[in-house]
Amino acid sequence: MPLSRAMAFRRLAGEHMLAAPPTLPLGSSVGEAVALLAEATADCVVAVDANNIPRGVLTEQDVVRKVAFRLDAGSPLDTIMSQPVRVIRAEDLMFHAVARMRRAGLHHMPVVDARDQLVGMLTLDSTLVTINSQLVEQIENLTQPETPDGMTQVRAAQLLVAEQLMADQVPTPDIQALVSHINNDVYRRLTRHCIRAMGYAGHGPPPRDFCLIVMGSGGRQESYLNPDQDNGLIIADYPDAEHDRIDGYFSELADRVTQAMHGAGMPLCNGYVMAVNPLWRKTASQWRAQMDYWINRRNPAALRLADIFFDFRGVAGERRLAAELRDYITSRLRNNRHFMRDMFLQDEHFGVALGLFNRFILEKEDAGHRGELNLKITGTLPLVDAVRALALLNGVADTGTLVRIAKLKELAVLDNDEADYLTGAFHHITHLLLRQQLADQRKGEAVSNYVHPDSLTDREDDQLVDALKAIRDLRDRVRSDLSGELF
Repeated sequence: MPLSRAMAFRRLAGEHMLAAPPTLPLGSSVGEAVALLAEATADCVVAVDANNIPRGVLTEQDVVRKVAFRLDAGSPLDTIMSQPVRVIRAEDLMFHAVARMRRAGLHHMPVVDARDQLVGMLTLDSTLVTINSQLVEQIENLTQPETPDGMTQVRAAQLLVAEQLMADQVPTPDIQALVSHINNDVYRRLTRHCIRAMGYAGHGPPPRDFCLIVMGSGGRQESYLNPDQDNGLIIADYPDAEHDRIDGYFSELADRVTQAMHGAGMPLCNGYVMAVNPLWRKTASQWRAQMDYWINRRNPAALRLADIFFDFRGVAGERRLAAELRDYITSRLRNNRHFMRDMFLQDEHFGVALGLFNRFILEKEDAGHRGELNLKITGTLPLVDAVRALALLNGVADTGTLVRIAKLKELAVLDNDEADYLTGAFHHITHLLLRQQLADQRKGEAVSNYVHPDSLTDREDDQLVDALKAIRDLRDRVRSDLSGELF
């Protein structure tokens, strides 16, 4: 069954791959390969080296075209196998494999892990079954060379895809997730590009395992258009005596990646929340110690930094490092009412845009947006913060707002009506905001988080009031639960 248009762009190669085909070592003969094909009733075999890294592919069609009447069984396999082999990593988005196979005329593509070892196989037929034919052109536009220029083209194509999905009435959270997936894919591919470039420049490979993380809306997979960079690094532990050498490598890598992302259209963070800042580049044990410090200290600076960090997601490198840190944070914050109270009250100024008699509170200070609604600061952000507080307090490790709401409903922290209202509120506000951003983009205007109330229909206006009331009620409830104050 074909995937939805948004899901077709979000599926990872590793999620769709078939089982790894039969393998045989380099140096095998044609006869051994043909015998293995027949014995395993497979349509291809992969030649691998001593480290299980694919070095060539032989398909049934190769046997028919190249073997049947031309070579004897003792001929070396490497004389006829397809090489060098084209592979895709399990962590890469599946549509890259579709584009590469179409462009190269391939029907099989081995799937490898982060160490380039064979873990599965994709076939063109099996992937195209899941891809609507109307998506092929969009896939081609989103699949570009793994270079800064190529990623700039991907970022431009991303906007067109988002606009088409919005026109097709795809739910806005699905579009946000797609935008986030593509942004994270750009991070991942530019990280690999920078590592290769550093190798060519004499820096060698990464001296330790690492994970590049993104924070904020990217970590929640709720990105809008043109986000800035919020990233960091988790580095596997190493001896203190190795600090200058190892941190020096990752400092250089961070600088290259952030500059490459900036060149691809994702601006540098004005607040310096990037891996080039040592505050956001630490070993795994240093991150755990940092968490303990923030949680125990609970001063305004600690609360602000923790608030920035808690929605992180691993996007490149060894993502187990991010998963392990996530487990640590989840265990530290479960039932930690004192910290969650202080962090929630720290953000109390993020109120919803409703005043007396449920009338909208409009922008007054920003002359360029006077009379408009900031639907991020006074809409989604108050919801995200309140849901995050409940989720962390109740041991929910997921970062996405809608997933958190669903998990809180399962735990009976939210009842059915609360979860329904809050889910609807998130859908409606994100829809209004992304629709306005796409309209601004089309007109060549600066993309912002503002929406003019006159642009809303009466129904949209009423729905927005209901959405903001639901968020306000949630914040009142969370404040009361955490502080003991009554409202």
